[in-house]
Amino acid sequence: MKLSDLHEYGEELEQRIRLHTFPLAIKVLKKGEAIPKGVQRPKKDLGEQMALCHAFATSRREGTPLATLKEDMLCFEPVVGYGIEEPPELFIQGHNRYPLDVMSLEAGANYAREFPRLECSNIGVLSAPLATTPFEPDVVMIYCNSEQLSLLLLARECQDGRNLPCNLSSHAACVYGVVPTIQSGQCHVAIPCRGDRYFYAMAGPDEFIFTVPKAKLEELIKGLRHVSESGSRLPKEYGKKPAGDKSNYEKIGRMLGMDI
Repeated sequence: MKLSDLHEYGEELEQRIRLHTFPLAIKVLKKGEAIPKGVQRPKKDLGEQMALCHAFATSRREGTPLATLKEDMLCFEPVVGYGIEEPPELFIQGHNRYPLDVMSLEAGANYAREFPRLECSNIGVLSAPLATTPFEPDVVMIYCNSEQLSLLLLARECQDGRNLPCNLSSHAACVYGVVPTIQSGQCHVAIPCRGDRYFYAMAGPDEFIFTVPKAKLEELIKGLRHVSESGSRLPKEYGKKPAGDKSNYEKIGRMLGMDI
């Protein structure tokens, strides 16, 4: 896919979903790969270390393309989740969550066991607005509200009609919002974590995270175009009967004895 295609899709997502912040191109930077020209480093260029959610917020709110490597990071969970370093035994045993967040060390170990992790062959994470990204992403990450999420899910499932299975966590949104999508090659939904909301990135109380792999981005765009033809689009008029041919919808209702 050409960068120009990605830029056009980024602009179309912004328009069709009426997003409040830029949809993000996210790429895992592997060992030996160079940082693209024009991409800044938090510590070197901005003068501060960042949690990865803070870096994502800087890219999605300010439009700044960033390469966040281990030396730029304040939070260790993306270092583990993105396969930059192997987790220490203290993490595996469950002490990352016990005793503050869970009631037993066993529960903490369960969290560590289920924590999404890439193979340890990477050095950092690139983030940039999709409409201006200087690199091809692994995934596109979209912060959205529930109405926007509903439209994205409609667009995704109109391809095959299947539900989207999700594993939700209250922690490490920067990891849970991206790594499962890379591992599965499927779309994913996550929620902002405490760091994303309270400490670093100021995610809104109504925000969700929807992530689509690059290979399925074109399908998602086509889905958005398709569902818009039957009235599923933004902005939306409220209180009106849905547009489009509802003959089968009404027919099935009448087969159930409903007066539609």
